Amino acid sequence: MKFDYFLKYHPTRQDGGDVMTSHNWKALTPIWTGDADRKSDRLIPTGLMGSLRWWFEVLVRGLGGKACDPTSPARCPHPDVKEPTKPGHHCVVCELFGCTGWARKFRMMVLDEHYNVIQNQINADQIFILRFIPLRPIYPEEWCLLDCTLRIIAEYGAIGGRTVLKPSDELNRQNALHHKDYGLIQYISGPENWHCEKTREDLKNYVGRQRWRNDQNREHDFSWTSFQNFWCVKGRYLARKNADESTFNQVVGRAPSKRCKDCNQVHSPRQKCPKTERHPRRYSDDNPTDPISAWLAGRQQESKKVFSFKHPQEGGRTFGFIKPDIMGFEEIKRRLQQAWPDLKDSEFLTGEEILQRLWGGTRP
Repeated sequence: MKFDYFLKYHPTRQDGGDVMTSHNWKALTPIWTGDADRKSDRLIPTGLMGSLRWWFEVLVRGLGGKACDPTSPARCPHPDVKEPTKPGHHCVVCELFGCTGWARKFRMMVLDEHYNVIQNQINADQIFILRFIPLRPIYPEEWCLLDCTLRIIAEYGAIGGRTVLKPSDELNRQNALHHKDYGLIQYISGPENWHCEKTREDLKNYVGRQRWRNDQNREHDFSWTSFQNFWCVKGRYLARKNADESTFNQVVGRAPSKRCKDCNQVHSPRQKCPKTERHPRRYSDDNPTDPISAWLAGRQQESKKVFSFKHPQEGGRTFGFIKPDIMGFEEIKRRLQQAWPDLKDSEFLTGEEILQRLWGGTRP
């Protein structure tokens, strides 16, 4: 059994392969995977896999399950459970994606429309197929969760690396590499030969089974990256307007000006301040002091909480997360309305509202 995802229209297969399902999609922007040298002229499938797993974790937490952070010391397997088939050895995400002592249950191939392995970077409008080949039995609930994860990425999120780059409306800087959008894909049509027959309650019961490791409640496990804390606004973006205005900084609470504190000039990324002959100290580089803004903006090496995409127009979106013990949806909505005074309540979607759409008959 194979599980194919088609990005852009693809005709019915003629090679007789046993396909579980096929989805039609379209790549709206390049997809960055990156290598050890931070170059993306080659496709690195593990980059896609890592992004897919991250969104899978977000969905699982949103359904009430527990998911480990595979980059933290508290990752699976549980140090006190040695047998991988014993309850509590690993979380429900690691059941599918694997961890030490428990191999991933599928192999993912990235193919072009002729079923050749793609080796170069995926570019905008390029047809590609994500093929999932089971290596061990995969539960129907896992297929449904994977299907839902990809739908969420396409309609409300982004896949791959460099999704934290921020758009710009500044003249002559709009197309700079560090303002470029990556990772947007568009859903075209649904599968012809497969559909999820599980309800939301079925999946909630599955991710909440007692056999899964469920002690992932510590802060470093990124438990705030749950779909219950997710929000999205379609068709709008946050960007730098000029040297002294940035709607993105306005929302996350950073100083809007990118001028140098020492000479009050604007320097290119590699240019030194002529007054100090050092790397410029920009006002916008200062970390916010109030707790909400400090969390939203993040520090270096910290996960970002707000993501925004400008191009193309049909794929533009802004999304992010809240942290209930620090801020709620009303606070982030208030900040967004400062950047977009005409923002309607109906445009602001929470993760719960999106889940209701996915299982309530309103498919993206």
